[in-house]
Amino acid sequence: MNLNIVHIDLNSCFATSMQQAYFHLRGKPVVAAAYETDRGCVLSPSIEAKTYGIKTGMRVFEARKLCPNLIVRMTETGLVRDIHLKFKKICQEYTPLVSPLSIDEMVLNFSPVGKIQEKTLVELGREIKQRIKYEIGDWMRCNVGISLSRFLAKVAAGLHKPDGLDVIAKRDIPEIFKSLTLIDLPGINIRYQARLNAADIFTPLDLYQASALKLKKQAFRSINGYYWYARMRGIEVDGVDWQRKSYGQDYALQKKTDDPKEIEKLLMKLCEKMGRRLRRAGYGAQGIHVGCLYADHTYWNHGRKLSHVMYTTKDLFSEALRNLKEQTEKKVLIKLMVRCFDLLPGVSSQISLFDRENKQGKVADALDILNDKYGEFTVVPALMMDMNDTVLDRIAFGNVRELNHVHVGIQ
Repeated sequence: MNLNIVHIDLNSCFATSMQQAYFHLRGKPVVAAAYETDRGCVLSPSIEAKTYGIKTGMRVFEARKLCPNLIVRMTETGLVRDIHLKFKKICQEYTPLVSPLSIDEMVLNFSPVGKIQEKTLVELGREIKQRIKYEIGDWMRCNVGISLSRFLAKVAAGLHKPDGLDVIAKRDIPEIFKSLTLIDLPGINIRYQARLNAADIFTPLDLYQASALKLKKQAFRSINGYYWYARMRGIEVDGVDWQRKSYGQDYALQKKTDDPKEIEKLLMKLCEKMGRRLRRAGYGAQGIHVGCLYADHTYWNHGRKLSHVMYTTKDLFSEALRNLKEQTEKKVLIKLMVRCFDLLPGVSSQISLFDRENKQGKVADALDILNDKYGEFTVVPALMMDMNDTVLDRIAFGNVRELNHVHVGIQ
């Protein structure tokens, strides 16, 4: 088994990108947050903020208790998009097999090249670290992990943060697992940890030494047991690029509301964002789902499979609104979610089959071109005219499939 996989993880990307752009933030505890208010969620603490115990997922008020002089800034998605695309470009100069795992993580696969010496990959990792500093920014740091598989390379990249470079060869696996906890392993959360503990598996070394049968029958109670047996031994089971099954948007409201008109406007804007992504990929959809999280922490959702295909924002919004009107109670909304599913490829090339669909589809495509050229929501439906700042630009941590279509405006 050869060392052919390199995992590169930018350290504290969202926060560090702001420190890179704004010199006065460097060396100070900074967090990138969804909102700057106390109830905002910390999305990325800087390296300095982490020394105070601040972690992703904390509320801003909790982080400020740990660090009273904390600087809280809302995420700047333009900066992160620019860094992601430059990061990917650097990696693609070494191998065409580059997979963005998230906005700040890349996996480089050298398997087709044949056996690569460990020393060569270590030198390559050091070179990429230097190029990131010179070509993206001198404040940017990254961790590099080198191993037999995607999973073990990611484990290696997490061993010595920040700015580390580690190798896990086959001979190293048992010793590495002795130094970690189950939660340290990518993909193991608290729920999985409890399930493993119930099967007398308390450490990564226990997991590594367990039989495939025990993992399938007792620990995971599914085919996942076999996958974890292979994963812990450096056998690749995570290299499949699964086909997209849905497109969705969600939005946590800064100001909660129970006003039906405000909620309809918000739904329209989410459908427009979702529709642009759907059309850009050339898909239509036959399923629509809407979910609502309320101030009393109850959740409502409704989904439907349709007999016709949705392609335009108007189609998506009208069907999503029908779902929304199935609610039986009027409650204060704090988060709205919409998703389209049952995707059909090639719909953009088929919209000429019927005259009405042809006209509406061509109008939708034309509006997308204008918004691509002049900026999001330059041309919008009348319902959205007074909603300039209602839905902020966000990047999901793992949502990087479409970033190659985004114009890079920061040089």
